[in-house]
Amino acid sequence: AGARSDEAKALGVKMGTPWFQMQQLARKHGILALSSNYALYADMSNRVMSMLADFSPRQQVYSVDECFLELTGLPYEFTDYGHQIRQRVQQWTGLPACVGIGQTKTLAKLASHIAKKNTAFGHVCDLNAMPAEVRNARFGRIDAGEIWGVGPRIALRLSASGIRTVLDLKRADPATIRSRFSVVLEKTLRELNGIACLELEEMAKPKQQIISSRSFGQYVTDIDSLQQAIAMHIALAAEKLRRQTSVAGSIHVYIRTSLHNPDEPQHSPGITIPLTQATDDTMRLVKAAALGLERIYRTGYRYRKAGVMLSEIIPASARPTDMFARQPNDNSAEL
Repeated sequence: AGARSDEAKALGVKMGTPWFQMQQLARKHGILALSSNYALYADMSNRVMSMLADFSPRQQVYSVDECFLELTGLPYEFTDYGHQIRQRVQQWTGLPACVGIGQTKTLAKLASHIAKKNTAFGHVCDLNAMPAEVRNARFGRIDAGEIWGVGPRIALRLSASGIRTVLDLKRADPATIRSRFSVVLEKTLRELNGIACLELEEMAKPKQQIISSRSFGQYVTDIDSLQQAIAMHIALAAEKLRRQTSVAGSIHVYIRTSLHNPDEPQHSPGITIPLTQATDDTMRLVKAAALGLERIYRTGYRYRKAGVMLSEIIPASARPTDMFARQPNDNSAEL
């Protein structure tokens, strides 16, 4: 079993169980197995990540279905803002989502776990709005293995040292954790105490998606200006792609009217363009993105934001050779 619905989990379906071993259980409860559709997953992920970018000036995509948004300085009540985020995803894509809010990335991930496991939160948990004694009581009921980056092996070692819950690790001595385990776990401990010291890049693998987007200082109505903005975003994203020695197999292009001006005619389209061959060539990526923009652009709207997302990212060394695809210029890599 790969991804499991909540209903399947409740019936005892375990992650990774081969389908042929579940035939009796499936017949008894009417469980259905559906084939994976990675092209669909990538497209839906692109749509979700691009719309989430509207809620924060700084976004870090962590995986195909998770991202961090920087909320510092935004003039909103964050619990309500979390519900707005969740409702937008639900309304525009039909996908359910959980929102976790905390002072650090580790606390935000933990808040997301709480929001997912406890229906009383309405799928949004803001640890900042929770009294300290209530927060600690809840941490005392969550296994340490649920903490971001801990994992089952470290959880077993922690348990042997008497640290079995999130609260236990939160109250542990940082120097002891560092000496017995690692610097990373010490940082996790400090993050549980609200001290931001564990950067996302320290725990993340090479990015599975690369986003570049920005709001315009003024409304944009003509396609030429949008093409220039998209080309700039492609150049920035391609630079990040080459920096991690990867290539991308598809591009998502999107443009947005102002969501904060309901009196304006609204048009916020996006399109995913599959590439015939995965590439890190800025010129090829710009050309593909330009074609995508031409398909979604409409006259009569005042656009306020444009962006791109590179997806289906693989190591450059793993790129398959396509003898029918047009090969890049010999000097493109040097250029």
